[in-house]
Amino acid sequence: MRYKYETKGTCSKLIEFTVEDGILKDVKYTGGCNGNLQGISGLVEGMRVEDVIDKLKGLSCGMKSTSCPDQLARALSVVIEKQKNS
Repeated sequence: MRYKYETKGTCSKLIEFTVEDGILKDVKYTGGCNGNLQGISGLVEGMRVEDVIDKLKGLSCGMKSTSCPDQLARALSVVIEKQKNS
């Protein structure tokens, strides 16, 4: 299933991604540092959602309390919660 997540507190404004059978696919960021976000997207695609959350949750960017990778972890956590409650 395809998801969209509006980020908070980062240069990127939107993350779009697909989750199929618990695997993260086709991650696209809108805004932010293009090269870094392409790198993050490429590294996490094909990974289990839970593993991505474990690796990226809590990362900060400079003085910010969050980061683009942390926002992806938060988005994936929302997806997992929705799946548990449905």
